Amino acid sequence: MIKIGILGAAGYTGGELIRVLLCHPEAKIVFANSESNAGNPVCEVHEGLIGETDLCFTDKMPFDEVDVVFLCFGHGKSEQFLSEHKIPASVKIIDLAQDFRIAADNHDFIYGLPETHREQIRSAQHLANPGCFATCIQLAMLPALKAGIISGDIHVNGITGSTGAGQKPASTTHFSWRNDNISVYKTFTHQHLLEINQTVQELCPGYDGRVLFVPQRGCFTRGIFVTAYAKCNLPLEEVQKIYADYYKDAAFTHFVIKSPDMKQVVNTNKAVVYVEKFEDQLLMISCIDNLLKGAVGQAVQNMNLMFGLDEKAGLNLKASAF
Repeated sequence: MIKIGILGAAGYTGGELIRVLLCHPEAKIVFANSESNAGNPVCEVHEGLIGETDLCFTDKMPFDEVDVVFLCFGHGKSEQFLSEHKIPASVKIIDLAQDFRIAADNHDFIYGLPETHREQIRSAQHLANPGCFATCIQLAMLPALKAGIISGDIHVNGITGSTGAGQKPASTTHFSWRNDNISVYKTFTHQHLLEINQTVQELCPGYDGRVLFVPQRGCFTRGIFVTAYAKCNLPLEEVQKIYADYYKDAAFTHFVIKSPDMKQVVNTNKAVVYVEKFEDQLLMISCIDNLLKGAVGQAVQNMNLMFGLDEKAGLNLKASAF
């Protein structure tokens, strides 16, 4: 049984992580830390868990009682926390923020995208979980980049649900603003481009095209839908074979030959990927649930790999037909 501590447990990712781990056959949540909610039942904050657990938030952090700690902080807080607190070397760390996603000499965190780093993840002690947009965009492009079949600038459009902005209220997450609305933000400058470009250079060293990304806020709660296109001279049938071969052993990423809908992946850890050709342009489409495959589902998938479990353990989540 894997003993687990969760820090930042009162936010969207913390609540979703608790929901998933409560159904994991090899997981036991030892503590869910939230200083502002200490002593309160978890189900009073994450009301969807009413009747599912009697776990209470705590301001304690008994690291000597756990095997792994999930950091569910906002971006920038994980690095600060680890500089101020001592976590035993024997305890594995999975960080869901962006603090350690870029390789550097001052940390040993492994980038946790199973479709590219599965073997490194298996032996990782510290893991940086990928960003939600970064996950979806990379899954659309990985086979093409690995095979070297695209060139030039890669144009990407991605639309995300309101939960991608986190639980803290803001003017652009308020229901009356978000409902029946759509808008762009961080055009060409989104922070996930750093990890995306890192993977581009890893898979296709010297790639000289740019990733031009236009993120959009959608008027739905959860999910990400990405469309990307770049120059490709191969026939569609050859491209489809490259994609099918690349993902044939992937636990949750599925290559399909029919254009997907986001509803196929919402509330699951699945990713669905599709390609199409228009003259010399390759269209690449992918969709995921931003809170699961884009966050805690992938984090639990990585935990399974790090502890030698079945990669799919605890993640048998089904999409709704409606």
